[in-house]
Amino acid sequence: MLKYSIKRLLQSLLTLFIIITVVFLLMRLLPEEGYFGDAYEKLDVSQREAILTSMGLRDPLPKQLLNFYIKLAKGDLGKSITFRPKVPVTKIIKDKVPYSLYFGLASIGISLFVGIFLGIAMARNKSKFWDKFGTGYVVFIRAVPAAVYFLFLQIFITGIFKLPMLFDIDKPKTWILPTISMSLGGIASYAMWMRRYMVDELNKDYVKLARAKGLSNKSIMVRHVFRNAFVPLAQYLPATILFTIAGSIYIESLYSIPGMGGLLVEVIKRQDNTLVQGLVLIYSSVGIVGLFLGDILMALFDPRINLQRKGGAR
Repeated sequence: MLKYSIKRLLQSLLTLFIIITVVFLLMRLLPEEGYFGDAYEKLDVSQREAILTSMGLRDPLPKQLLNFYIKLAKGDLGKSITFRPKVPVTKIIKDKVPYSLYFGLASIGISLFVGIFLGIAMARNKSKFWDKFGTGYVVFIRAVPAAVYFLFLQIFITGIFKLPMLFDIDKPKTWILPTISMSLGGIASYAMWMRRYMVDELNKDYVKLARAKGLSNKSIMVRHVFRNAFVPLAQYLPATILFTIAGSIYIESLYSIPGMGGLLVEVIKRQDNTLVQGLVLIYSSVGIVGLFLGDILMALFDPRINLQRKGGAR
């Protein structure tokens, strides 16, 4: 297990290094106006060159990249240019994380609870009401653009239940709709995959043998089918959880939530290249960490994975 974990960790670090390097290089291809904000038109060519030189943007790319990694190793992502001029990127992000963390954790709880139980109900009632209801819900969520039903919830549900349309930290009832909106996609995913894996397990020989031995349907579903069906689902849980905690870009913007998602949209509009770069790196890191934890969790849950074979093959 240790050898397998180390190998996967090294692969994840290499992937993260490649992503960070590519993002850094792509950011250097963006127009230089983004490094000046509103002051660009007020500066002459010599002043612009002096500022770019002082920022190290006139150094050779390899030197820029090396300096970037040296600062990154110290936890320095640079300073904001236009969003909050000269304020460290790490401080700005630190102020935004609690909002994304709260909504992420709350929506994860709802998604897991409702999605898994809906998937179980669908699997146990094939071609009946709950299966048809769940299938219709999954198809709707997958087929209709998210922006459509997010706007529907915001416009019509707020009117029906007299809920405020925008987020206010001092009014807990304004937290309800964003949390529900953020959990809708997760519910559909968990329900769809849980149903699929449980149906696969129900058709296997060990279930037929258990029924032949006289075990109750409840015992078969809980002790055997659910546990085995949850194993492949466990691989995707860390990535889903980490992405959700990182915040929904659209929902945070829609409800004016001052989290990381809304921040990314805002700084892109303002061409704050340094802050955009920092946020993209964080989202990339979150994805890599999620995939790594998913592999480890899969290995822990599934005894059929042989970690002793050459290269930790599955």
